[in-house]
Formats: sequence, C-alpha cells, structure tokens
Amino acid sequence: MKRQVYNPYLPNYEYIPDGEPHVFEDRLFIYGSHDHFGADFFCANDYVLWSAPVDDLSDWTFHGTIFRKEQDPLNLGEDSPLFAPDVARGNDGKYYLYYCPCNTKSVGVAVSETPYGPFEFLDHVKYENGKLLGQNEYDPFPFDPAILVEEDGIYLYLGFDPDPTWDFMEKEFGRLELSHGAYVARLSEDMHTCLEVSGIEILNCPDKGHDFFEASSIRRFNDTYYFIYSSWNSHELAYAMSEDPKGPFTYKGILHDNGDIGIVSEENRVSYTGNNHGSLVQVKDAFYIFGHRQTNYSAYARQGVAEKIFMNQDGTFDQAEMTSCGLNDSYLIPQGTYGAYIACHLTSKNGASHYLDACDEIFIENNPAFSQDGEDREKDPDQYIRNIKDGTTCGFKYFMYKEDLDISLTTRGDEGSFLVRTSLNGPVLCKIKVEEGETYHRSETSSFHIVPCERFALYLTYEGKGSVDLLEFTLS
Repeated sequence: MKRQVYNPYLPNYEYIPDGEPHVFEDRLFIYGSHDHFGADFFCANDYVLWSAPVDDLSDWTFHGTIFRKEQDPLNLGEDSPLFAPDVARGNDGKYYLYYCPCNTKSVGVAVSETPYGPFEFLDHVKYENGKLLGQNEYDPFPFDPAILVEEDGIYLYLGFDPDPTWDFMEKEFGRLELSHGAYVARLSEDMHTCLEVSGIEILNCPDKGHDFFEASSIRRFNDTYYFIYSSWNSHELAYAMSEDPKGPFTYKGILHDNGDIGIVSEENRVSYTGNNHGSLVQVKDAFYIFGHRQTNYSAYARQGVAEKIFMNQDGTFDQAEMTSCGLNDSYLIPQGTYGAYIACHLTSKNGASHYLDACDEIFIENNPAFSQDGEDREKDPDQYIRNIKDGTTCGFKYFMYKEDLDISLTTRGDEGSFLVRTSLNGPVLCKIKVEEGETYHRSETSSFHIVPCERFALYLTYEGKGSVDLLEFTLS
C-alpha cells in the first residue's frame, strides 16, 4: 500500500454508512447512504461515491455525487432521505442503482454506462400491470434493496421487520401495513419489471435475536449464496447461506458487530453501538466485511468501517474483530501521529450503551463520543474524542511490536492524567499528565516497555475531574 489505512477507512469528514462494496473494473467501489454531520434524521445527503484500486485499499478516490434525491419523481422533498442503495452490472453491461426514497413505498432504479455514475433515473420497480412493487396489500416492505444478476435470473432482495410498538417507526418510515420480513423478487431483463415475489420469508433463523430486521445484502461465492442482513439486535451483521438464490437461507452466524458483542458480552461492549448495515466482498484472494459505526451521540452521523475476514473450509465465516487497522495490509507502525478518531474501543466508566437515534442531554453529559469541529463535509475538520471523563477508556488495535516506546497526547480541556496499558485490564505501563487549556496542546512525553509479542493494543484511561477532548497521540 502507498500509505497506511485505518478505520474509518474514508477521510474523517466523510459519513457513508450502509456500505455495499463491489469490485468493478479492478477497483473496489463503495455504494452507500450519505449521512450529514449534525442532521436529525438518517441519510440526509445525496449519494456520493468512493473507490480504490484492488491493489491498494489505502488509495481512495472521491468521484463526487452520483445520484440526487430530487431525481426521483416520487421523492417527497429535501428532508426526505435516500436510504441504503445497491448496485449491480446488468446483463446488458450497464450499471443499475436500486434505492428506496423515504415514505414512498417504492423501489427506484437508476442507470449508468459505467460504475462511476452519474446515474440517471430509469423507473420504479413495477409489476407487469404497471403497479408499483410495494403498493399491493401483501407486498414486502420496500426497504434496503439488494440486487443479484445471474445468467438465469435477476433477483431483488428487500424487506423490513421492526417491532410495530417502536414509537419512531411511523415517523421515520410511514405506516408499516405491508408484509414484514425478508423477501426476494424476480425481475425481467429490463431490470425494473417485477415478474414475481416470493410468498414466504426467505430466511430460516431459529434465534429471534439474530432474525432479520433490515439491511438486505446478497453475495455469491463459488456456488453458494450468502444473505447478509442486520438482525433484531441491530448492531450486528448476520449471515445465512443457501444453494439457491431464492432461498431458503439458513442462519450461520455473525460477521461484524459495532460493539464486538459476540466476541465480548453485551455488558462488556467495546464501543457505543447503533444500527449496522454492510456486506462481504472478495478482493483478489482476501475477504472483507464492511459495516459502520456511530458518532456525535447520534445514529444519524455514521462512518464506514471494514475488517479482513476469513472463510473457513466449509464456506462459513467467523466474526471479525473491530480494529483500528481494518483494511491495512498489516498492523499499524508504532511510529508517528495518529488521530484519536481511529479508536475501535470507546467506553465510559460505566461501559457503553446503544444509540437509538439522538441521545438526550443527560447521556451526552456523562458519556464520550466521536465528534468533529467544523461543518458537514468540511475538509480536515479535526475529528476527535469528545467529553472524556474519569474512567473513560479509548482503545486502539493493533500495532507492530516495538520494545520501547515514547508517547505523548494532544488534548484540550481540564487537567488530569491518562493511564497507558497494552491490554484492557493489564498493568499500567506509564502515566501521562495533561494540562488544562481551552485550545489543543501536546503533553510531555512518557516512556513504556512492551514484552515481546506479535502485536499490541493501546488503551488510554483518563483519571481526573472535569472532561478532556483527545485529538491525537504520537508514538516514537
């Protein structure tokens, strides 16, 4: 790689959740929703596109806006979100974008000659009689579409299965009188005419906690189809397998969890959780799982994260651990300055919890969060960890082994100290004093020794009164 790459893998001013990774023309493209930092609803921005060459997943290029919400004739206005999209190459060689405008109960289709876009509105998915998919009484709820193009058929996956008692559902999505669950529709070669819809849910999951909630995604590796989705637990990406693209798909486990629940217990989540959406991709000989994390005390400012994941001989995957190094070829170099925003562990003295939407003032007062100075999409916005109080721990995984290290921190806020460890409950290796100040300043350097190991993590735990913002740390 030309440079190191971290999590989040895109620039720290970019908020692209729901990432669908696809390899086209020897590049890895990320098609996702587009959150607005500071917004009070999901997916407030128009779709934009990033890609990287398959030979260097650190070299991300911005391709600009590829589809605007106003291009859809059913869109309800500027405050109506464009939810999670997916893209596939049709059998005609063109590229098709599928999306669901909020509160329209429809699936939109846009088309481009290239994977780079821009995409032009084509039509909504309709039955042969002209009626929109999503308008019949027993249609699946048109949400989070995923598209699979095979030589013998074109398959559209969609659905939603929330708890009808959740207060915010009607506000966000309108009335949910349609069929709940995960379904598949078969499309004609024109990519927008619906030939049939499965009459039953396609997922077989014995555990309700891991059953389908939202975020349909579909992949084929070898001769096996993988249905990836967000479960009722919300913070995890589960998957199921089938030999038939129409299913049924059998639940196999968890791929990614933005609190690492499944690797740790729910009570010991490693970071503040929220909804999750993403998918698997194979890049050359390696597999990666893409998901997202929450920032700014909100479910409305999410950033994409990714991890390498390994396929077992039977085609299954084990859950990938959240790290700071993500797509990097190796562990991070224990030399240089790193932004605090690459932390993969963030907990208060009392642990971490789940964001439903926007947190209240009491929660904000007592908990840390990833945040930024500056407006949405402002370059170099100084993203940092905000409101670090006594007992807050920020963790970074993983670094290459180095026997002796010096460390300093750049902070603003109150006076206090950070305890440095290389394992969460391990011995304190050194203590860094930080001084009071309204603007960022760098601490004095402290030194510590690491016993021989393949890799090490870095955990910083604050002790003191008041609160501190952590911008970055420097290792040498």
